[in-house]
Amino acid sequence: MSGPIFGIVPAGLPLITEPTSTPSQTSCLYALPTSKSYSHIVVFLLPNVALPANTAAAIYLATASEVAAAAQSGGTPNFRFLGGIGPGKESAMFKVGGSSASSSPEAGGLVIGVSVEPADAVGQRLQELAAGKTTGAVASAAQPSTAILAQRIIQNAFNFLASFSGTAGPGGVEVVPLRAFEDWWRKFESRVRADPSFLERQSD
Repeated sequence: MSGPIFGIVPAGLPLITEPTSTPSQTSCLYALPTSKSYSHIVVFLLPNVALPANTAAAIYLATASEVAAAAQSGGTPNFRFLGGIGPGKESAMFKVGGSSASSSPEAGGLVIGVSVEPADAVGQRLQELAAGKTTGAVASAAQPSTAILAQRIIQNAFNFLASFSGTAGPGGVEVVPLRAFEDWWRKFESRVRADPSFLERQSD
């Protein structure tokens, strides 16, 4: 790559256009500042810059310590794919905080890798990334909260024990025999062992 092609702006920090290193003609690395913590960065194509036909820029993230360790061992850094930019989408914002790669100075900082790759390959990775996020969101939404599960357990117990209730004493206090509760607990445990997810499927 001849001359600056990409601009990177960590939230609240100055623009970066010069790469820290250029491992190949189609890739470059940007060591991000450690003077201030941040959670997002913006990556964009500089004005009057065009990528080669049928290509896009894949954006990757790693910690500076991972990159340094890989350089010493001759290996490849453990970069995480963040997304891509290219024709029709010349800029994008990425979240870099709250992951294994921390933006705090104590972690040694972050390194952004930008690689010019075939547009089809970058598009495929973007689809896989989006599918992974959707699957995680659906799984999270489908999982009942602890409070809901507790309510369902109580409801299950109440429905079972209601038929055993009776009155005792001069005031006619409503009571449930301890044996009835023991019977419910035994049946409840048996059902959980046979079908651990039955409470998750139970309607509210």
